[in-house]
Amino acid sequence: MEKLLMYLEYPFVRYAIIVGVLVALCSSLLGVTLVLKRYSFIGDGLSHVAFGATAIASVVNLTNEMLLVMPVTIISAVLLLRKGQNAKIKGDAAIAMISVGALAFGYLIMNVFSTSSNLSGDVCTTLFGSTSILTLTSTEVWLSVVLSIAVLTIFVVFYNKIFAVTFDEDFSRASGTKVDRYNLLIAVVIAVIIVLAMNLVGSLLISALVIFPALSAMRLFSNFKMVTISSAVISVVCAAAGLIISILAGTPVGSTIVAVDVAAFLICLAAGSLKGGLR
Repeated sequence: MEKLLMYLEYPFVRYAIIVGVLVALCSSLLGVTLVLKRYSFIGDGLSHVAFGATAIASVVNLTNEMLLVMPVTIISAVLLLRKGQNAKIKGDAAIAMISVGALAFGYLIMNVFSTSSNLSGDVCTTLFGSTSILTLTSTEVWLSVVLSIAVLTIFVVFYNKIFAVTFDEDFSRASGTKVDRYNLLIAVVIAVIIVLAMNLVGSLLISALVIFPALSAMRLFSNFKMVTISSAVISVVCAAAGLIISILAGTPVGSTIVAVDVAAFLICLAAGSLKGGLR
């Protein structure tokens, strides 16, 4: 505890915890929707797209990679979440195709136009997360705070519409809800969350941040609102615990957070089984 309090005196540690908690909170809210819509793997696909865009941004020496990574990821999210009747490549196949293609393309770009003497280290850092979460500037923290508040506001304001679109698109469309518009909104929000989360857990581990809290909450509750709330609580607690363990033990940030999420899922799975047995 003394060691932890000592670390908390440093601004970069406080910044990391603030951003980590906000990203985890946002991820968990939309994670429930993605799991129920059978798009759990979209986080992985979009993170690989972001990896490819990051590779291009580094090659062309963009000062702010977000200017390229964000719009490319948003466009990809819109294409993946479109549920067109005439779509020739459906959900999971499209995600797999874009995921593998973007990952391969990004690594190829980084190899052919390498600007770093430690290419393998840069790739590993981007894929599995890095200590960049501990080197955030106040500007980056404020950007994360603003984007997180925007995501939370959108989710709260359009909660009823997101709920309707999540469970029954056909009925929602028949009742006059602009389903395509809200699918577009969900796609944009997911893309923003993915880009924010890349610095925290890396592109290969983002899916865990989206999926595990939602699945954990579903072991305990069957009501959408309760699942969403408990998913947010689990995600925030796991992110904070993972960050603290990583700082104290010197372990990789992303992997530690995911390991805590896995442990939380196993606990919820056991608790859910016990709860069902008692009932």
